Amino acid sequence: MPHSDRPLRIALLSYRSKPHCGGQGVYVRHLSRELAALGHRVTVFSGQPYPELDAGVILEKVPSLDLYNDTAPFTAPPLREWRDWIDVLEVGTMWTAGFPEPLTFSLRALREIHRRRTEFDVVHDNQTLGYGQLGLRAAGIPMVTTIHHPITVDRRIELEQATGWQRLSKRRWYSFVGMQGRVARRLRPILVPSNSSADDIVREFGVHRSAIDVVPLGVDTRFFRPQPEVERVPGRLVCVASADSPLKGVATLLRAAAKLGTERDISLTIVSKPKSGGPTDRLVDELSLRDRVRFVNGIDDTELARLLSTAQVAVVPSFYEGFSLPAVEAMACATPLVASRAGAIPEVVGDDGVAGRFVTPGDPEELAFAISDLLDDATERARMGAAAWQRVQQRFTWRAVAKATADQYAETIRHAPPAPR
Repeated sequence: MPHSDRPLRIALLSYRSKPHCGGQGVYVRHLSRELAALGHRVTVFSGQPYPELDAGVILEKVPSLDLYNDTAPFTAPPLREWRDWIDVLEVGTMWTAGFPEPLTFSLRALREIHRRRTEFDVVHDNQTLGYGQLGLRAAGIPMVTTIHHPITVDRRIELEQATGWQRLSKRRWYSFVGMQGRVARRLRPILVPSNSSADDIVREFGVHRSAIDVVPLGVDTRFFRPQPEVERVPGRLVCVASADSPLKGVATLLRAAAKLGTERDISLTIVSKPKSGGPTDRLVDELSLRDRVRFVNGIDDTELARLLSTAQVAVVPSFYEGFSLPAVEAMACATPLVASRAGAIPEVVGDDGVAGRFVTPGDPEELAFAISDLLDDATERARMGAAAWQRVQQRFTWRAVAKATADQYAETIRHAPPAPR
């Protein structure tokens, strides 16, 4: 596919873009920076939480009612602050236990982009998959879509772990997934980060495989790189994961840490902010891990890279990943990795086990054994770290991601039908 031979005006859509955790915010920041470095004009349209963007990238805020903010979640503003019918839809969906943001952001983005359609050559949707995207397509605006993984997988795992009324509320919360599948089936091209994710999207959403192109994600090697001057802390484990999401397997890691703590001196740092009194917070107390487990959040890339570089072992205990940036970030820091054999993780890390060690997801005994084995073998840790860094340099840089994505933009524009009058 030929590289785009002229600067493009790109509208990048992201319904929520948390800066330092969650794949969407990380993806938006790094892709937009590298696209701008290639000479393209990038405007990010985002709802709350807004992303942190680098110099040269434009942020256009598309405010929601911010019903899920960390300070006062599930709290509607006074009626006098409601602005239009989309706000009414947002509050009504929240009041009936649904999650409205993909739909309501897509409608707001449709309104804004349609009003300014002459300002952009292409629109890139970052997994909103709301009905508003179909409006953009109907208006003849060239559009590329990224799907990191189908949320049906999250829904299935959470429903399996829910009981009683929880199952009903989870089903309602995830009702937006049906919309995402219907929208995805009518869009092309769809960019995905791995072949594993492509297979899942075909199976879960019914998307035709010919509509999908694989463009791996990247890591910012300005920060995530080997730091030999940083001393590894004996027994330190690090995990970057959403602590309260069952999909991420943090409970499995905590149980493995409890077992390891009976045999050796270990400490575990989890980059996340669990809900006070939530399932993860309670499990830490149940396992008597308060003196061994530390949670950190809101740290920037420099701090995260340094933290990973102080660990003897990084852990990715997820039940599923469409790509796994935390795995790649640990590999880039030459930190030995123990990860679940789940989703795209083996594809990303390398299924030969050279750059990482794999365990069965959800098995704390096997996870504890694999971590312990690595902690006891300094030679293997050094070999694994070096192999991981080499793999990152060969496959996972954001500049390569941006070039491949810009090629997709150019191809989409070239094949776009004339816009309707």
